[in-house]
Amino acid sequence: MKVSVLNLSAQIAAMFVVFALLLFLPAGTVHWAAGWIFLALFFAGTIAISVWLFEVNPALLNERLTGMGKADQKAWDKALMLLISLVFLAWLIVMPLDAVRFQWSHVPVWVQAVGGVLFVIGWYVIFLAYRENTYLSPAVRIQLDREQTVISTGPYRFVRHPMYAGVIPFIFGTSLLLGSWYGVLGGFILILLIARRAVLEERTLREELPGYAAYMAQVKYRMIPHLW
Repeated sequence: MKVSVLNLSAQIAAMFVVFALLLFLPAGTVHWAAGWIFLALFFAGTIAISVWLFEVNPALLNERLTGMGKADQKAWDKALMLLISLVFLAWLIVMPLDAVRFQWSHVPVWVQAVGGVLFVIGWYVIFLAYRENTYLSPAVRIQLDREQTVISTGPYRFVRHPMYAGVIPFIFGTSLLLGSWYGVLGGFILILLIARRAVLEERTLREELPGYAAYMAQVKYRMIPHLW
């Protein structure tokens, strides 16, 4: 089923409003350059990938928009994704409280610029995962309806979860860009939760997706080459 432009645009617009409220209400002001830079970069990436998927891989775009909550999504994944979502929202709220309203942290401008670079690198790695894996669902489920197979090319030659790998510089880059050391600490919690999901996801894939056990034997690392 092809995603409608109107529906896609409405979802992105709604996401923008939610993110803006989560950032600027805790900050207590809209006069926060780092917040606007983050929104600009985040939604430039979101729109670019959405347009690319719409043109090149509409089936994956539809899966990204509708995969969560399907009957065959693992029950543990629904619970874990709810926890990750709540922690993510709390993380977004804490950073403007820290960097703007109460100014608990002081992050030098050059470090914020490094954060922006890390953010862009993270988005690019995430895009590589989208480009290579047409089964990149937001839910842990075996996509029998899409005849899912093992993907072992592109970034999947180096790590088994390149999208999660891209999330690491995205999270730390966001925290530094927004000027929050507390965001960096919260980022570690998010990454630990995502790492836990990667382990549980692999158990499902190994047990239910033909060929995945052999792929795990071939590619040793989950998210960070030569480390883990």
